[in-house]
Amino acid sequence: MNKAIYPGSFDPVTLGHLDIIERTSKMFDRVIIGVLNNKSKSPLFSVEERVNMLKEVTSSLPNVEVQSFEGLLIDFVRKNDARVIVRGLRAITDFEYELQMAQTNRVIAPEVDTIFLTTNLRYSYLSSSIVKEIAEFDGEISAFLHPAVAEKVREKLTARR
Repeated sequence: MNKAIYPGSFDPVTLGHLDIIERTSKMFDRVIIGVLNNKSKSPLFSVEERVNMLKEVTSSLPNVEVQSFEGLLIDFVRKNDARVIVRGLRAITDFEYELQMAQTNRVIAPEVDTIFLTTNLRYSYLSSSIVKEIAEFDGEISAFLHPAVAEKVREKLTARR
């Protein structure tokens, strides 16, 4: 089975992420979205909330599943018996970091390849951080997020105030 891992924090999942997920689902028999539980960061959403949001917005893609993970990505990839990591690239600054990570992962796990997908031009500027900043100031976020995710962002920020 041709299997790929698409890892990230997805805090929150954006339309750019969904574009990469949909395109990846057409290339592989199975796609596992790995939601990183990074204990050194303070995300807006818990890992469970992020997993649930991703499950909701990818429910129409039968070959996509969502799991959380901690620790090294390579350990998660091996645990799921995958051979490919998928990463999205928006700009050259993404490439420099992602290339370094891909090369490091290749040394640790020579059997695992990383492929890069460039984002759709509509989302080339988009990041979860930008969306959260706009939302913090009550800006309109519906152009950046699935409607269900946008509602959850608004609810979370309203509850924090």
